Amino acid sequence: MDHAEDGDDNDDDVFIYMGGSIPRHLRYTITHIRIYESVKIITRGAFRECYNLVSVEMHDGVEIIEVYAFDHCTSLRRIKLPGVRVIGANAFNNCQSLESVEFGDKLERIGESAFAFTSLRHVKLPKIRVIESRAFKSCEQLMEVELSEDLETIGCFVFYNCPFRRITMPLKGNLLGNNYVFNGCDDLSTVHLVGGIHNTISSLLLDSWRDKMNDKIDRINRKLPHTLDRNKTITIRQWMGRVLKRITHYKSKHYALLKEDMTLLELALWKVSLPNVDAAAGRDEARVTCGANIIIPHVLSFLNDEDVFPTINHNS
Repeated sequence: MDHAEDGDDNDDDVFIYMGGSIPRHLRYTITHIRIYESVKIITRGAFRECYNLVSVEMHDGVEIIEVYAFDHCTSLRRIKLPGVRVIGANAFNNCQSLESVEFGDKLERIGESAFAFTSLRHVKLPKIRVIESRAFKSCEQLMEVELSEDLETIGCFVFYNCPFRRITMPLKGNLLGNNYVFNGCDDLSTVHLVGGIHNTISSLLLDSWRDKMNDKIDRINRKLPHTLDRNKTITIRQWMGRVLKRITHYKSKHYALLKEDMTLLELALWKVSLPNVDAAAGRDEARVTCGANIIIPHVLSFLNDEDVFPTINHNS
């Protein structure tokens, strides 16, 4: 049973959506929709082919937009989705005038072809985890893409035939599992990494390590402009693998050098305090007496960034 009503007495131009699908005879006359506060799910094909629909007032209690919900709403220009967690396949497919979608920080999954053939200019997905195949296919006005560091899966041809030049994405070796994510993206020339990688690099102990890592990261932006669109996905994936391998190498050297420095510090403190340490005292007692157990983990904590490199066990 459908649960949709015409607008209230104060605003006859607004259609109040209370669930279900819009009756066929109303699809060509509705221009403005307000989602009733109790609605949590926009059902399958609810507003499909509402060609004159211009605006949708969406509250943050709406969690799911099902498949084909706004398919072919060709006059819809912008929409806010503050509380939506899941957007189904083809949900906004062929909304040819759709220029702006404000995605909330609860969004986790975008279904196949959900925004294909729209006029989106900027895609910013603050908490997305899964983007299915062809989700933004042929968005021919798309200029920039910002993906979440939480992103786990991105399907094939997601950005097929999109002209954007810059993408922000996380550094994950298994993220680009197929070779076709960026097919048709002739203009893609810049990759910016999101997440903790830059903090990790800035916390490396040696300047030479930091310089080499920054050069390794920037290398993709020197190579992409000269890479064929059909090879851009695999080029980015291979680059990610090399960056991850190199940062693992330097983190290992960082740990080793850090532990060596702390050992030397402890020995120096012992040497200064030896006249005050009983010859029979054990290592733990000696560390307390000379102050190493306080100075190493606390006074010199700047040697080891807790957020980037987990604290080393000084008792090992």
